[in-house]
Amino acid sequence: MAVSPTSEQRESILDITVQRRTNSSLDPVAETFEKFVLDYVVDIFSLVIALVGLVGNSIVLWLLGFHIQRSPFSVYILNLAGSDALFLCTCFGVCMWEIVGNLNPLFLDLLGPCILNLPYCVGLSLLASISTERCLSVLFPIWYRCHRPKHTSVAVCAILWALSSLFWGTLVALHFLENHHVFIFYHALPFVESGWFVLLTCVLCVSSLTLVLRVQCSSKRRRPPRLYLLVLLAVLLFLLFGLPLGIIDATWFFGMYSLMPYRLSRLLACVNSSSNPFIYFFLGIQWHRRGREPLRVVLQRALGEEQEGGVWVRDTSHPNTLDKLS
Repeated sequence: MAVSPTSEQRESILDITVQRRTNSSLDPVAETFEKFVLDYVVDIFSLVIALVGLVGNSIVLWLLGFHIQRSPFSVYILNLAGSDALFLCTCFGVCMWEIVGNLNPLFLDLLGPCILNLPYCVGLSLLASISTERCLSVLFPIWYRCHRPKHTSVAVCAILWALSSLFWGTLVALHFLENHHVFIFYHALPFVESGWFVLLTCVLCVSSLTLVLRVQCSSKRRRPPRLYLLVLLAVLLFLLFGLPLGIIDATWFFGMYSLMPYRLSRLLACVNSSSNPFIYFFLGIQWHRRGREPLRVVLQRALGEEQEGGVWVRDTSHPNTLDKLS
């Protein structure tokens, strides 16, 4: 016949159980295993989101590249979709190699972050350029329509791609040189990156705030243009999901402690890059219409164009949304 334990025996068993749980939580092996499982789950989510984002950005690239007439704003969106697709593709490869585990530490510590940061910097620069142009079109509408250079969008996108490629290519090249003067220059580049990141973030916030105030004022009289809403939503999602990765990269060179793990910030950046195509198609859909519309029509409408009598014209719902076609 089994004898039930006394109260003293119960207390001793409870103390042993609590002590074992405490010791297991302080066990380095257990903590390492938990970290490994958490990193594995984050990488899996990053892979799934990257695949979805690649599909969406590929559709945008296909439509803007071959089926929609180019305009100054669509040139920016085309390059932004390209930078997002490159970021997601690189993130997918890095996460896959991390899951497999057979990855060169040099690639993981140097080339991987550099390849990720290249499209990230281009995307941030493009968002700042788009928001600044919309801000100029609001503050100086007559000058913007009459005196804006014809190929500004193409020139700005080419310069941004060239500068980012030159910077990160130089950073990788200097890493393999062992000259003393080159070594000093190599450690000066992070200050340039941090300054550029802070400058672009400030420009993005100021121009977006100006657009918010303008949309708030115009919404009292008429419906805000889709073009403004598109820019504001893209900027908002970047500040929520894309900004942590830039902050971690800007402070990593200086040995500053970050509250957010790098892989989690990379996952959030994947969410930001994957969400832009959904913003375009969400704003372009007319929910009161029945039946499906071609994606080309939806994307054109989101970029500020409307269809009248089978002919696509610029959206004139607001006098400042008129753009001079390139």
